[in-house]
Amino acid sequence: MDADNEDREPSRPGTRPHTPGGGAAGAAGEATAGSGGGTGGTPDGEPGRTSPHAPAEARASALLRRPRLWLFPTAMTGLLALLLSLLYMGGIVNPSGHLHHLPIGMVDEDRGRPLPGQRQNLGAQITDKILSGDVLGQAGWRRLTRAQAQEQMASGKIYGALVVPADFTDSVAALTTANATVRPTMTVLTNPGMGSLGSSLASRIGTTAAQQASAAVGKQLTTAPATARAGATERLLLADPVQVVTQVGRPIGTHSGLGLTAFYYTLLLVLAGFLGANIINTGVDTALGYADGEIGPWHTRRPTVPIDRTRTLLLKMAMTAGICVLSVSLVMVATVAILGMDATRLPLLWIYSYCASLAVGLGVQAINAAFGGIGQLVSMFVFIVLGLPSSGATVPLQAVPGFYRFLSVFEPMRQLSDGVRAILFFDARADAGLARAWTMIAVGSALALLFGFAMTRYYDRKGLHRMIPRLA
Repeated sequence: MDADNEDREPSRPGTRPHTPGGGAAGAAGEATAGSGGGTGGTPDGEPGRTSPHAPAEARASALLRRPRLWLFPTAMTGLLALLLSLLYMGGIVNPSGHLHHLPIGMVDEDRGRPLPGQRQNLGAQITDKILSGDVLGQAGWRRLTRAQAQEQMASGKIYGALVVPADFTDSVAALTTANATVRPTMTVLTNPGMGSLGSSLASRIGTTAAQQASAAVGKQLTTAPATARAGATERLLLADPVQVVTQVGRPIGTHSGLGLTAFYYTLLLVLAGFLGANIINTGVDTALGYADGEIGPWHTRRPTVPIDRTRTLLLKMAMTAGICVLSVSLVMVATVAILGMDATRLPLLWIYSYCASLAVGLGVQAINAAFGGIGQLVSMFVFIVLGLPSSGATVPLQAVPGFYRFLSVFEPMRQLSDGVRAILFFDARADAGLARAWTMIAVGSALALLFGFAMTRYYDRKGLHRMIPRLA
């Protein structure tokens, strides 16, 4: 650091230039201001008297009448309120309206013979009609076997499935005879590990499709010659013959927050990295004398330690790596040990949690080093404001506007939540999002290191050293 920067700094309007013999007075003035005393003493130390050279204290009422004092905080506060409202509410206000190709399985197990005069059994007819009839494109139907559907639910690739059972056609045909023993059934399978809202949307879509199929089958039955003499009660049953049953396709634990613990646990990791890095950033600057420490009426100003920006960033990142061990361990103790959150593979969960939180912390330190005082605001937008609505952990990405789907490609919270969900609900499978999460953690950490040290080295080479704080 250039220790002569302060001596070469030109005088500013309204300040007294340095003159020989004025050092004692200047030192006394600095000591008074530094102690927070203002008018509480005199150079002779006599209490209750004000130095005739001490400036008059400003009045709050007078300052409130200055438009320039209001301009910046008013503009920034209003802009933040507007952006936060648009970004947060824009992602969740109309999930049904933005629903686009939600992955749902379509399973046809019907093995019955086609009804008289038809080339396909009812299961094949229903499946073809559902797959070709979604004109709005809300569901991304996938024709699967039962085993494939279970596999894709286990890997978090579909939100649910609609199943036509093996005896479906035979059960429907029996309704027109005296041999009917059971009402035909179609089953909607849900996948709560994908989140309560996503599972609910899949259940609603599957139920609606099954009810439409029931109405179509009922139309065939009521117009068939075999039912022409059926009574009113029988015809009412034949008009809507299919019973729709909803079952959990892949159960999760009762202490899983209906699938939301993955999101909230991810949020804890992001907040631990974000807040921890900012606390470390402020604490280091205060300890090295580049920022004042103030708690209530107590004010601290430490001697400035000569150190360049690159070494300062290295110090902060090293401390972030060390302190993350404690913060992540306490997060797991609180959530798993104390609150009883359902979680297995605890060693893997801890290692993943540490790496995820550390990646966030390194990113925050890099942004703070590059942007200085507004770094905390920038990092808040990068890791939290834009990350929450694009995470896909509460509202499926298929149910948010395209802007958020674009953000989800690189926003950290989406990558981290996929990994947490895979560990908590999908047996830590790589194809359930864990492999991508590890990759993005490594990429994010590398980018944070490259960006942070590239910026600090640039500042140091240009001689843009941090100035030693001085009193007004």
